[in-house]
Amino acid sequence: MPLSSEAVQAAEKQLRHDLQSVEKELADLGATADGSVKVLLDEGFADAAQTTSERAQVFSLVDGLRQRLVDLVAALHRIEKGTYGTCVQCGRDIAPERLEAIPAAPLCIKCKQRG
Repeated sequence: MPLSSEAVQAAEKQLRHDLQSVEKELADLGATADGSVKVLLDEGFADAAQTTSERAQVFSLVDGLRQRLVDLVAALHRIEKGTYGTCVQCGRDIAPERLEAIPAAPLCIKCKQRG
């Protein structure tokens, strides 16, 4: 069953809010959506291993945020195209409960489980 227009509007509002949050988190980390990162860590650390570890953690966090950004933008694009709520793999409706829990979900539960 297709989503109601109210459900799509609520999802769009949530997706836009999440998008702003992710963009802010990226900016706070010195990163941009295009992948450039300006990691500013204290160069006065005596322990190079600690610095390397902290950089790796920041880069890992940035990678996760950038993927989340891609997912959010893709979901907003599906709303614009009128395909939001339809599984991009099998074409079936995505359960409203799944979209409520994960508004950017591109796959129905069956396709997600097949992975």
